[in-house]
Amino acid sequence: MAGRIPTRDIEAIKQRVNIADIVGEYVQLKGASVGSLKGLCPFHDEKSPSFNVRPDQGFYHCFGCSEGGDVYKFLQKMENITFYEAVEKCASKISYEITYEAGSNRDEGVNRARLLAANESAARFFANALTSPEAQTARDFLTQRKFDKEAAEYFGIGYAPKGWNSLGDALKSEGFTEEELVKVDLLVAKEGRTYDKFRGRLVWPIRDATNAVIGFGARKIYEDDPLAKYINTGETPVYHKSQVLYGLNLAKKDIAKNRQVVVVEGYTDVMACHLAGVTTAVATCGTAFGDDHIRKINQIFGTGGESAEVVFTFDPDAAGQKAAMRAFESSGKFIASTFVAVGPEGLDPCDLRIQKGDEAVQSMVATKKPIYEFALDQKISGHDLTSYPGRLSAATSAVTVLSRITDLGSREEYVRTLAGKVQLGNDEINRLLSAELTKQRAAAVANSRRGESTYLPTEMNPGEPPPPEDGPEFPMPNLQDANTRLEQEVLAVLLQVPSAWSPEAALQICEQMFGTPAYVVIAQAAAQSITSIHQPDWFNQIGSRTPEVLHSLVRQLGSKELPVRNPDEIHVYAVGVIASAQRKMLTRQRDSMRATLSQIDTDTNSAEHIAMQRQLMAIEAQIRELK
Repeated sequence: MAGRIPTRDIEAIKQRVNIADIVGEYVQLKGASVGSLKGLCPFHDEKSPSFNVRPDQGFYHCFGCSEGGDVYKFLQKMENITFYEAVEKCASKISYEITYEAGSNRDEGVNRARLLAANESAARFFANALTSPEAQTARDFLTQRKFDKEAAEYFGIGYAPKGWNSLGDALKSEGFTEEELVKVDLLVAKEGRTYDKFRGRLVWPIRDATNAVIGFGARKIYEDDPLAKYINTGETPVYHKSQVLYGLNLAKKDIAKNRQVVVVEGYTDVMACHLAGVTTAVATCGTAFGDDHIRKINQIFGTGGESAEVVFTFDPDAAGQKAAMRAFESSGKFIASTFVAVGPEGLDPCDLRIQKGDEAVQSMVATKKPIYEFALDQKISGHDLTSYPGRLSAATSAVTVLSRITDLGSREEYVRTLAGKVQLGNDEINRLLSAELTKQRAAAVANSRRGESTYLPTEMNPGEPPPPEDGPEFPMPNLQDANTRLEQEVLAVLLQVPSAWSPEAALQICEQMFGTPAYVVIAQAAAQSITSIHQPDWFNQIGSRTPEVLHSLVRQLGSKELPVRNPDEIHVYAVGVIASAQRKMLTRQRDSMRATLSQIDTDTNSAEHIAMQRQLMAIEAQIRELK
């Protein structure tokens, strides 16, 4: 076991390694101010970059969650490793040879570099074994799926021999200990003996974004194999399945370049997509697509997420449909637009490539549909659309999807889409949607009343991210959306510059403007507190009426930096924001009235038509005045 790493080596490595190079393997960094780089924080969810790296000073700091430190701390946090393992990882990056001090009592735990080296050696062993006579069944499996030798080499595919100790004996001969091989889950220890975990299987090495082999996935190819179809490396010091995306090492560059990631369900699907020219495909490894995966994708996209796409592909079976709806529930956490691509006849990318060729795989991704439309179809399926009760039941189920759409223009479009799918009028869909929104708001208000006594304004921290949600779930506001950004700015001004508001204007805007679920609840709390708008405790009044799960968001809005520094300009800026909000509401009212006018009798002598024309002219005049 290596001894202690001397202080001189620790400092020398830190001086020589470029922290931006290390951080850049996990976070897409872009130039900010002089001597500073900026990206999306890897330690908390955010959609606007607040994570800063200063290479000259050798440290990072996030203004969103206050995380900060040197390159060693960054690696410790990102990789869940010890300080000494972080030093060794940096040393390997710059080919620095550490001079260990003997006689130390340091508890090293595990040597990450040794575990990664063991995995790398195992990957080579499996790849070589794929060429052996015993591996003919494995090679046939690949050939049947149109994966040739070059494809196998490109993805590093290998074969685990049937013997109980083939891999273990080979790696021990290279100097790896039994303890190390058990720690990295290449060997299984049971009843005082060890044996190879992967036996008689086709094997895929799983690499992280830095191209290090962190684990393996293995597929059953023999009928007499009693284990599951796929088995994967378990949790180890270097492999955490909730954070792993297979193929990310190959796809990362094109994901950032093409502003697209395609999420498929398995190793062969990733291979099929890449070989068909869809080089942005990745897959999870034996787990559902979760928040850690979303965070990784957001970090690669970096800023400008409104131009990026996340395309999910799912099998048509029940499990695939369930996974698709889980993806829909999480879609608001992406900084990108989300879509679903379904192959013809329900074929997954691998089978589609086998049966119809590379162009069919490309076409499947190109003909994707927005995830909201896909979710609508899922909600409608199973209902009897030949009868009015069945169509009404389908619409009632589907409006829960519409209620999650915060952009009102998009929502109106999907109202029309749903109306066409269930053969009901737009007015009836809007009525059902209004009832659903009212129900959700009532539930949120009821919850806020239960949480009145828990608000602690003295604990304000402007950079604190939202805490875990124990109450109702609120999707993170999508700040790439212009409507959501305006709502955020309006609430920030409402909380910080109440003197610029009349109670009447504030009440009207709070009750009518907001569509983002979290902002709706905060605006309702402000409406309930309207009599205190010019009182010193205005901010605390709103906080006391907001659910605890949103307290951090209230504090952030109350501390958000406004784009003016001179105190004399704050009021003018606030008045401008209020006017923008009023103009937004009037524009919606005008557009709705125009749509109504297009549906009614256009006879100029119609009293109803004349009255609405006058109302429309008055609204137009108000909009011009506000401009």
